[in-house]
Amino acid sequence: QVQLVESGGGLVQAGDSLRLSCAASGRPFSSNALGWFRQAPGKEREFVGGISPYGFITPYADSVKGRFTISRDNAKNTVYLQMNSLKPEDTAVYYCASAPNIATMRNPNFWGQGTQVTVSS
Repeated sequence: QVQLVESGGGLVQAGDSLRLSCAASGRPFSSNALGWFRQAPGKEREFVGGISPYGFITPYADSVKGRFTISRDNAKNTVYLQMNSLKPEDTAVYYCASAPNIATMRNPNFWGQGTQVTVSS
């Protein structure tokens, strides 16, 4: 079992930056791939990005590439999503997720409860 708790969401303006955090507990943190997904109102949940257990592989969705950065601190059992140049279309509930490895990151087996990010124009 892996427990995931997101924080850091909020209301920002277009062009602003925001950093989300996800604290994990349970299975040894450094053995999991971790990732972020988001779900906007009326839309399906979509993959945002992921990070392999030691941070060497970081795939991103095309819509956020160059603006969002995922990092992890294995000593703190925490993964981060740094979001820059935010756009109104980034508005969504953001979910942290865990998978056994980066190859399965788009089909994670554990989820956090989500944190709301709202970007005003």
